[in-house]
Amino acid sequence: MDRFIVGTGRCGSTLLSRMLAESPEMASLFEFINGLPGNRFAPSTMSGPDLWQIISQPHPFVTMVTSRGHRVEEITYPFGRPGVRFGAGDSLPWLLVSMLPRLTDDPDRLFDESQAFVCAQPHRTPPDHYRTYFQWLAEQTGRTMWNERSGGGIEYLPELARAFPGARFVHLHRAGEETSLSMREHAAFRLAISIIYGLDPEVDLATALATLTPKAGEDDPVARMLARRPHAAHFGVFWSDQLVNGYRGVQVLDPAQYIEVSFDDMVDDPRTTLRRIAAHFAMDPDAGGWIERAAAMVRGRPPERAGELPAPERERLAEVCRAGNRLLGRPVTPKIVLDA
Repeated sequence: MDRFIVGTGRCGSTLLSRMLAESPEMASLFEFINGLPGNRFAPSTMSGPDLWQIISQPHPFVTMVTSRGHRVEEITYPFGRPGVRFGAGDSLPWLLVSMLPRLTDDPDRLFDESQAFVCAQPHRTPPDHYRTYFQWLAEQTGRTMWNERSGGGIEYLPELARAFPGARFVHLHRAGEETSLSMREHAAFRLAISIIYGLDPEVDLATALATLTPKAGEDDPVARMLARRPHAAHFGVFWSDQLVNGYRGVQVLDPAQYIEVSFDDMVDDPRTTLRRIAAHFAMDPDAGGWIERAAAMVRGRPPERAGELPAPERERLAEVCRAGNRLLGRPVTPKIVLDA
């Protein structure tokens, strides 16, 4: 069975993936598909070496952020540990950003072993390559099954549904206003939003890519974008658009393939929520007491931020999040009547 966790960025899916990784059956694979190019599900076949050339490349957004000293919690490569291959200012291969360091204490070794395995594979379609590699990774870590989770995965659910027929999906969601404000606190999201919506008229994607790393003594447009705190509504538009696109994929799935889980339920009642997910993913909920360990990771709901916004900004954020919140069946914030 192919298993995927999908959601928007900053919805709590990293925590859910860590919780499922407590199961002795489950290998949680972090941020694999998110770093692949736009033709990641092309129907044509490719060789193992061709695939390796794609999945071993550094991701430009990661390089832009880390080379300027910003911490991104999803980047789990052990920079600074004696004997590791890469430093914080280096261009880090995508597989080492999050996925392999989550699976082993020696990600450089697993990276080399992955290269040997992937390059030995025959021509296959990309989805068949991914499935084969995912199962191999599970076996290397002593697990029998895998799930893949990438931030923003709900956006390409239609592609996932076509590429992995019969796959099971867990869609984790969180209120749009709070998700958007969490995105705004995240350096990589601020950079992405600034580029996507052209918030710096002097900087486009080509300009940003030309300045992957800062140049001493020169104007640094990427640093300028990282320092900016865009209006919350930009993140709300991005969040809603991800959901609108993702629900096109929900419509083509068999009901048995898909469940929705709210972030609130996950943190308020993790044991019940994890048992529901385990049933959907055909996991043993009692294997090795993993649910108790996973539930202990929860530290309660984070404080809500939307109420702290100035009223005009709060109203605008609620307005752009209404479409996404309605799709999720979440309460829609009523419009605020501002004083004249």
